[in-house]
Amino acid sequence: MAKNSKSIPGRGLRVADQIQRDLSVIISAELKDPRVGMITLTEVQITADYAHAKVYFTSLRDTPEQIKVIFTCLNNAAGFLRMHLGKRLHIHTLPQLHFVHDMSTMHGMAMSKLIDEAIGTSGQKESDRDLDSESDVKD
Repeated sequence: MAKNSKSIPGRGLRVADQIQRDLSVIISAELKDPRVGMITLTEVQITADYAHAKVYFTSLRDTPEQIKVIFTCLNNAAGFLRMHLGKRLHIHTLPQLHFVHDMSTMHGMAMSKLIDEAIGTSGQKESDRDLDSESDVKD
């Protein structure tokens, strides 16, 4: 009787990592759609039965219109990408690919901007206090 894949620790993570590496190569080398442009695959999450894989991507062109075009192109090419993935990856069940735009980089940049603004305003308040204390000393 075959062992259950759940008994092999980390196998799902290793398969997801391999899918991410292989898809990155396939998209950059085999996918000829110029609308996709340069994308980065940030993560692949795979179900326990390997039936579905969520592929998270980000792009240099992060406007909503461009992301929608890239999303549509990737989902339309999912069968093509899955076929090429099947040539590289030899597992019993090849997952259906579902592409998702990764918003974490946009959220990270927004948080960084807020932190910079908070530091900038608190830095101005501290410099104002320093100027006030210097004027008190001179008087």
